[in-house]
Amino acid sequence: MSVLVFPNQNRWIARVIKVLFVCTGNICRSPTADGVFGKMVAATGLSEQILVESCGLSAYHVGEAPDPRSCEMAQRRGYDLSTIRSRKIKPDDYTQFDYVLAMDDGHLRDMRRQAPATSQHKLELFLDYHPELSGQSVPDPYYGGPNGFSHVFDMIEATSRQLLAHIRNQHGL
Repeated sequence: MSVLVFPNQNRWIARVIKVLFVCTGNICRSPTADGVFGKMVAATGLSEQILVESCGLSAYHVGEAPDPRSCEMAQRRGYDLSTIRSRKIKPDDYTQFDYVLAMDDGHLRDMRRQAPATSQHKLELFLDYHPELSGQSVPDPYYGGPNGFSHVFDMIEATSRQLLAHIRNQHGL
């Protein structure tokens, strides 16, 4: 199976798969998933086929870099979060992205209330792609100390591998 394509004025254009990670303020969990998943996508040579972004449900931290503890843990594990800046989810994100992944069940509930009916099928818990943690939430490491960030990275790395395998399989990449 090949990349999904469709005709456009006598030429074929590859369809880009868009993935959005969502948490509360877009400074801990969702930018971590953005950085980890983005690096995995790049390592497989799929950066032109898979677009990765993150955002928050609140505007508390718009324009800010990820939490320094997330950045430090990312750097220790070989990821770079330095270019990510917090942004608030926009109404058209629900229609523009193919996967809108909530980091916890509270985010998913809020997203279900905000998203149009035609986009409900795109809303999922991120950990639903983890073989053992489906239906669970990524804990917020903000108040959990340094071990909380390490634990969150472990979950995000394992889940990102499974998510990438799923997307490659579903979309023939």
